[in-house]
Amino acid sequence: MLSLSSTTTIITATILVFYLHHTTSLPPHAQLSTCHVTSFNCGTITNLSYPFTGGDRPSFCGPPQFHLNCQNGIVPELIISSVSYRVIHVNSEAHTLNLARLDLWNETCTNVYVNSTFDGPTFSYGSGNQNLTLFYECEASSRITETPENLFHCWSNGDKNNSYSLVGPFPLDPILEVVECDEHVKVPILIELADRLVKNRSLLGEVLMKGFNVNYMNPYETECFECLASGGVCGFDSDNDEPICICGDQLCATPGSSKVAVAIGASVGAVGALVVILGCVYFVLQRRRKIAYNKQRSSMDLFMPPSSGDTFASTTNTSQSLSSYQSSNTDPMPPRSNYFGVQVFTYEELEEATKNFDSSKELGEGGFGTVYKGELKDGRVVAVKRHYESNSRRIEQFMNEVQILARLRHKSLVTLFGCTHRHSRELLLVYEFIPNGTVADHLQGRSTKSTNLLPWPIRLNIAVETAEALAYLHAKGVIHRDVKTNNILLDDNFRVKVADFGLSRDFPNHVTHVSTAPQGTPGYVDPEYYQSYQLTDKSDVYSFGVVLVELISSLQAVDINRNRSDVNLANMAINKIQNQELLEFVDPYLGFERDYAIRRMTTGVAELAFRCLQQEREIRPSMNEVVEILRGINSSDGLGAREETKVLEVRTDEAILLKVSPVSPDSVVDKWVSGSSVSNSS
Repeated sequence: MLSLSSTTTIITATILVFYLHHTTSLPPHAQLSTCHVTSFNCGTITNLSYPFTGGDRPSFCGPPQFHLNCQNGIVPELIISSVSYRVIHVNSEAHTLNLARLDLWNETCTNVYVNSTFDGPTFSYGSGNQNLTLFYECEASSRITETPENLFHCWSNGDKNNSYSLVGPFPLDPILEVVECDEHVKVPILIELADRLVKNRSLLGEVLMKGFNVNYMNPYETECFECLASGGVCGFDSDNDEPICICGDQLCATPGSSKVAVAIGASVGAVGALVVILGCVYFVLQRRRKIAYNKQRSSMDLFMPPSSGDTFASTTNTSQSLSSYQSSNTDPMPPRSNYFGVQVFTYEELEEATKNFDSSKELGEGGFGTVYKGELKDGRVVAVKRHYESNSRRIEQFMNEVQILARLRHKSLVTLFGCTHRHSRELLLVYEFIPNGTVADHLQGRSTKSTNLLPWPIRLNIAVETAEALAYLHAKGVIHRDVKTNNILLDDNFRVKVADFGLSRDFPNHVTHVSTAPQGTPGYVDPEYYQSYQLTDKSDVYSFGVVLVELISSLQAVDINRNRSDVNLANMAINKIQNQELLEFVDPYLGFERDYAIRRMTTGVAELAFRCLQQEREIRPSMNEVVEILRGINSSDGLGAREETKVLEVRTDEAILLKVSPVSPDSVVDKWVSGSSVSNSS
């Protein structure tokens, strides 16, 4: 009779033979290495990446649903449910497209009588759309006494036919009661243009060319992430209808999502199930023995003195595993202990400190939990973060924050006082209390402690101290991963305390990146991180660039009430700087027009933000370089600069930020300084 190990060996060998004979159908002489190029252009759309293919990027580099026709050299075309669309815009960060019907481009008539539908797993209707129905080959009734406003004509087989456009749900127009139409086409339009179209039917062609919004989702996202994590790049085998993982110019040894992997998983799973069953039998037998043994010991324990060494051991080992945190809650709760070197509080202590988590004690609410103000029995005022849930993901974030903050000490990082025990009923973190709210509160006027929206010297100091904190993190091998003004706290002296390390990641000095699914706050996340799934310290640099433009403009990172092109503040800042419109972008409260010294410093910070927000991470400066630049700008705010304004008449054209190149060695600040010197000497 075969043993369990022998059976496992035979099954595994069979699986390997099957795996080695598996082949993937790809085009002959396919140069798989071309998929390693992270971005490509298709017509007027630039910096496209996986899952899209087209142009110089072969179709086997991504799923067929995302293949673009770039042959006309003008705009990319995408086929969805047999209908061709022109791709006007791609937002890879938000996973949205702006599309327009190809057959209705610069044309209101069509012979493609197919509705535009987006109800599949890959493409779905985006926000901000309104339905439009076009009716063709209509016969008007004699009951029509005057020409309808929504009438237009199309030619079919040499004949002119009546056609009508109807905005809104179908049918809702009296015209349909007096006409009969053979064909109709439904297509979305932008909701902000729908009202204009109702008022002016002549705009029909223009409205159709503005397109509509569509969300997209790559159904092979998980498999692609696994491939990237293993060092490969993502591709697709259309013949076998499965994703592939490419290493160099060949397939990786273990493609993340092939059918072979499914077969291997099923076979190994069967073996695993057998092992689990045998293990359960063994566990039951051992459990019965232990119960019998404990019954025998219990009678002896009545006559034995209690042990004095039964305490929870202190530890500073930062590699303690997640499983240890989730271990059995039958262990005794010690009166006081440490976890990763920080104090462990009981749930009851923190419940009492926050008055049973009274709503009046709430300081703020984030994506992971609510923060309460509390007072410990020793008199310390603290901030207690209460995680919403205790699932495995929340526990991992909780442990991550404890491990990272326990070993970091910096004047501009929030101090972690402690946390609840691993057996506590809830996951609670205890920080020093920072009384003056967040930078976002002050910039957006939500703070009750500030009578103004932060003068320029304080904003510049916030930038310097935040940059110093991030540079310290990077030197310690930590990427914050969620840098934003809501996570920058201010004390009573407006000194910075960077907080919230739940998403932070360790980043050893010897690695170039960490492969991980993109996480963070919309508007702050590095766009290249979205494209490559590779997290680096330059991802923090991008997020900090968004913080800089917030400090300059007092605008939110994302605001759907702004013009469409300006919803994302980073894009808005880039456009304003490139178009020499900094004056329109800067918060008027700062005195940009009145004070030459402030104008010069604001201009320097704007240029630095411009460099931090570059799409390609290699172009962005390091945080150490950012710190040095900001310190240099800050040191220029002195008597000399202010005396200069008294004797120097600043020309209007010098007040406009010059169009700069991210790779230019000459900074705008240098140009201002040299220009000032010349003017002063003359």
